[in-house]
Amino acid sequence: MDLRLAGRVVVVTGGASGIGAACAEAFRAEGARVAVVDRDPGAAWCADVSDEAQTRAVIDAIAGEYGGIDVVVCCAGISGPVGTLASDVGVRDWDAVMAVNVRGAFLAVKHAVPYLRRAGAGGGAGSVVLLASDSALVASEGMAPYCASKGAVVMLGKALAVDLGPDGVRVNCVCPSIVDTPMSRADMGMGEGFEGVGYPVQSADEVAALVVFLASPVARAVNGTQLLSDFGMAARSGFPMD
Repeated sequence: MDLRLAGRVVVVTGGASGIGAACAEAFRAEGARVAVVDRDPGAAWCADVSDEAQTRAVIDAIAGEYGGIDVVVCCAGISGPVGTLASDVGVRDWDAVMAVNVRGAFLAVKHAVPYLRRAGAGGGAGSVVLLASDSALVASEGMAPYCASKGAVVMLGKALAVDLGPDGVRVNCVCPSIVDTPMSRADMGMGEGFEGVGYPVQSADEVAALVVFLASPVARAVNGTQLLSDFGMAARSGFPMD
């Protein structure tokens, strides 16, 4: 399938590793021109997306370098304290998760809006994909900040879709369950990987394929929604049958 992404300018935040890196490679494979934004000093475009001045500057610089922006993919995220009950979570940890996961996505899109509107007016190609999580829809013990932040990302996506839809800019979310990334391995103490575990785990490349599809003009009728990628786990009732 031709996703009609050749030559499009795509910004990927958090693109130095994990899902972000997989997204960057997937867009490049479709012929897109990709700008990776990450707070890693080695990133091509280094910025902390939770900082408005840095985010504005890097978005404007990318648009200047590439002649605009067609797609923004917000992958920058942190887990925060995993395995800590909400009653024991410190405000500083709570704020850190919200700053990166929610404010970071908001700021990246906010400052890309003028360029996305131009892309939308030029044929409906303006598109945003936010990386949420199945944790936006189902909660796990000891992950209150992360769950709350990803729930906020889903609703941010809906609100942005409503605001930007008239300008030809679509906004959608992808909500994967466990993905084999360095962050999830560290969070779950799976340094050697997820081989042989008793639950399904997806790859970053599989998530990236969903992101690329949603971002592409092929998905032009899909707007303001979240794609849950969890092997059907949320569809199964937890009610005891025995």
